[in-house]
Amino acid sequence: MAYKSLQQCVSDLDKKGELLKISDEINPDLDMASIHLDEFAKGGKAIIFENIKGSKFTAVSNLFGTLERSRFMFRDSLQIVKDLIDLKTNPISVLNNPAKAIFTALNGIYALPKKVRFKGFNEIQIEDLPQIKCWKEDGGAFITLPQVYSEDVDNPGIMNSNLGMYRVQLSGNDYELNKEVGMHYQIHRGIGVHQKKANKKGEPLKVSIFIGGPPSHTFAAVMPLPEGMSELSFAGVLGKRRFRYSKKDGYTISADADFVICGELHENETKPEGPFGDHLGYYSLKHDFPVLKVHKVYAKENAIWPFTVVGRPPQEDSQFGALIHEISGKAIEQEIPGLKSVNAVDEAGVHPLLLAMGSERYTPYNPTKQPQELLTIANHILGTGQMSLAKYVFICDEENAPNVNDEKEYFTHFLERVDWKRDFHFQTKTTIDTLDYSGDGLNEGSKVVVAAAGEVKRKLAAILPNIDLPNGFSNPKLVSNGNLVLDGKGDVNDLIASLEKQNVEGIALLTLVDDSTFVSEDFSNWLWVTFTRSNPANDIYGLHSENKNKHFSCSIPIIDARIKAHHAPILER
Repeated sequence: MAYKSLQQCVSDLDKKGELLKISDEINPDLDMASIHLDEFAKGGKAIIFENIKGSKFTAVSNLFGTLERSRFMFRDSLQIVKDLIDLKTNPISVLNNPAKAIFTALNGIYALPKKVRFKGFNEIQIEDLPQIKCWKEDGGAFITLPQVYSEDVDNPGIMNSNLGMYRVQLSGNDYELNKEVGMHYQIHRGIGVHQKKANKKGEPLKVSIFIGGPPSHTFAAVMPLPEGMSELSFAGVLGKRRFRYSKKDGYTISADADFVICGELHENETKPEGPFGDHLGYYSLKHDFPVLKVHKVYAKENAIWPFTVVGRPPQEDSQFGALIHEISGKAIEQEIPGLKSVNAVDEAGVHPLLLAMGSERYTPYNPTKQPQELLTIANHILGTGQMSLAKYVFICDEENAPNVNDEKEYFTHFLERVDWKRDFHFQTKTTIDTLDYSGDGLNEGSKVVVAAAGEVKRKLAAILPNIDLPNGFSNPKLVSNGNLVLDGKGDVNDLIASLEKQNVEGIALLTLVDDSTFVSEDFSNWLWVTFTRSNPANDIYGLHSENKNKHFSCSIPIIDARIKAHHAPILER
């Protein structure tokens, strides 16, 4: 449906019976977030908070809390967007269905932003906004669904802009209230390119933060689009309404937004931002990030403040991922030759773990069927967009391969076929997700590609084998066939020395954890603990390990996924 405003969307959801109204006064310090988390956990409704302590504005959350609700909000445009992306990534499809292509192209009119007169906004202060704090150790109130707009100073204009969702801290720490807000953006983000260019020219970067507006605007800020496709164009097509904008004091204003914050980023002007409970299930800690010098803050008369709560997945942002996958279809696979499917595993925090399946065509006469093309594909994955932040990439050939979205089945298939003497491929001293504290420092860590091909090489144990553990290790559990976890406070080298003397046939992978009972209760617990609490180059060990020509090999790997001193605290309500 072509919503003109967030208010119109909220009213539509109310008519559909998809809106929970809360009229009692609610404290934005933790209480709103707690209500949201409970409603999301039961697959519930969008929530409108009509009476927020300390603010005259209302707020809405959980808009995207279910895939079904997202489909309803975009029911008139989802297929059009899918077709446009297909045209972009697969132009030859025009020949297959020219009538459909013409219809899709005609809807492209919505992709053109429309300049309108600045009107309908009142000037307010930062302190007037809902000061929502989601987790008890958060450094202050944050905007959790911002649309951060910036332009290329070397090539300015609405079509050379970037619209991204970067964390914005409204209060707390050393920020001067009403005059400064924190701007946390991660590596590989468009705004960083824009700020670097502005710094080089000795100019501040003008930034506008839009909050609210039609839900297509919010979603556009998180959508990983093909190169050359504008987020504003995407928002227009998805919302079946051209992106309307105005200019005020040199700043771009989204005419349909509920709130707009305008300000400047200056070179080398940073302040501590955070902590913040983030989507890996831990706090991202306090670090210096750019500070936005606030110029003006605007709000519509009956503005609605959209927000979400992030934490250990799945959360509402997990549904963003589901919708992205539904819209983009096979766009990534079409971009990377030989890639058949890929799963950025939500339960592991998305960026830490990728499961992939690809073709293996290079040497069909090779009886060993060792990974070759798979390694080329894996390198391409690690050079593509946000997938470049992955720490672990597991990739198998397509022969008899399972669905990459069935993580437990995938690992069983993989562990049956992997050759630990051959199939580890590390990258060290490289970049990882800013929010991942398993590495050597902020943005610093390592990666590993594990590529398996060919026939079954081992039978995995379905029953826990009888093994003797050295002092400091206990409570062995099977998470899945051949996939062993155990508690341990001891030295991993003592464990290796002990197990190398024993028969551990049927075990293909071992993970050291702090609570093997918790980890083995659900496969998602293993995915979360293992891949968010380990840095491959530092934390992978192995039985009978060797380093030959700088290649690590072993008979059975051990991943040390115990909590370490440098790790961030776990989110707890």
